Amino acid sequence: MNDTAPRATARTWVGLAVLVLPMLLIAIDGMVLIFALADITADLEPSGVQQLWMLDIYALMLAGLLITMSSLGDRFGRRKVLLIGAVFFAIASVMGALSTEPWMLIAARALLGVAGAAIMPGTLSLIRNMFLDRNQRRTAMAVWSASGALGAAAGPIVGGGIIEMFSWHAAFLMNIPVMVLLLVLAPFLVPESKNPDPGRIDLPSIVLSLAGMISFVYGVKTFAESEEPGVAFLTFLAGLVLLVLFVIRQLRMPVPMINVRLFRVRAFTGAVVTDLLSVFSLVGAMFALTQFLQLVAGLSVIQSALWMLPQAAVSATAGFIAAALVKRIPTSLIVSVGVLITAGGFVTLLTLTPDTQPWQIAIALCLVGLGAGVGMTLTNDLIMSSARPEQSGQAAAISETAYELGTVFGTAILGSVLLGFYRTGLADAAPAGLPRSVLEAAKETLAAALLYAQELPGEIGVALATAATDSFTTALASTGGIAALILLAVSIFAGIMLRGVSAQADLANANDQ
Repeated sequence: MNDTAPRATARTWVGLAVLVLPMLLIAIDGMVLIFALADITADLEPSGVQQLWMLDIYALMLAGLLITMSSLGDRFGRRKVLLIGAVFFAIASVMGALSTEPWMLIAARALLGVAGAAIMPGTLSLIRNMFLDRNQRRTAMAVWSASGALGAAAGPIVGGGIIEMFSWHAAFLMNIPVMVLLLVLAPFLVPESKNPDPGRIDLPSIVLSLAGMISFVYGVKTFAESEEPGVAFLTFLAGLVLLVLFVIRQLRMPVPMINVRLFRVRAFTGAVVTDLLSVFSLVGAMFALTQFLQLVAGLSVIQSALWMLPQAAVSATAGFIAAALVKRIPTSLIVSVGVLITAGGFVTLLTLTPDTQPWQIAIALCLVGLGAGVGMTLTNDLIMSSARPEQSGQAAAISETAYELGTVFGTAILGSVLLGFYRTGLADAAPAGLPRSVLEAAKETLAAALLYAQELPGEIGVALATAATDSFTTALASTGGIAALILLAVSIFAGIMLRGVSAQADLANANDQ
């Protein structure tokens, strides 16, 4: 119980700061390549397929190995696996910076994904073991969540600044000092922890989880990015079958690699699904908003990032507000209201026009950040509190996997919905006399449409640009509305699933493990 749990010391809080470092960097690093891609393309001249692999291989390896890496941490030591991940993250960063061929950069990104999978669940599971007092752990989770929000917002500014001042190579080299600092400080400030009874290493489970997750995620991405729906469906289906076989195997093992029985705990299931669907809605709509700021509002990358900074600050602060409120207000109510506030931010997009000012977007994003910061801080705490300390790696792996799946599905599905709305709108609004080949090319992306509009003579170019920006804005408003409806359903779901959850006692005792 919370009243008998030992409280964290000053040394423990300093250790938390050390664990936040890699999470902050990974959040920044996830944004950097997007902004470096233009310079990389000019330098290495990759094919279109190679460009997709540069972007996608990191997420594929990360999602595929989260469960395996958390299992290794439970067995051999979570700090040890995290530090090994830091070593390989630094090595992969050097490989990326020194790449002279597209395949070299793809290999470096793959290794970064492997290393990231070793680092990410380790930070959460170590926090679970370092902060045994529920209230202190909730504050630690707020710090951890804030690092992700601030890192994602700072990514375009840090990455864009480094690329502008130096080159795309330097964007990889910035990882090394942080990883060196982690390697030096963590052995002294972060205590080792592991599962005293981890069971045997089960190779079939590792193969099923790795192949299943990679196939599943690749199928979703391929469906959104290519014109081969047959291949995408078969890959998706194969991944789904492998993951079902993985779950069946875990249920039959006396000591499973991942404890899927955690889903018997209502609060755990509610928190995981709430996180997944919240991230799904957030990522899909947020990606489109960055395009609006740059392509419709005409802002630079760094200017766009600066307008998104208030959201990160609000999101980071909201986590601490949630940690204080939950002592007096039921968890289910706070999470539900948080999700509703996020939905309200997306509702404001229904009034979006091409003339909407950046400050209006910033206000909508602050609402989104406030709701997400409140809700996801508490859901992360619920997920980790549902597992006993020795099994924290398994809970962390499930939490991180839900986040990655939400990101992939949000980008792919809501991104495809946005593109569908945009194409339909542009087909209806395109100026008369526009060559069919130009129209088809303009329907691929807003950026392509604006590029063609600059090359077309006179009024037809202006008309194409107007039609494209109007169509994209309408598509964004419609996609924001869909995200708001999803979040409304998530709010109701969270209120039901999290009802009666105690803000003080750990939930692990409710789990019949």
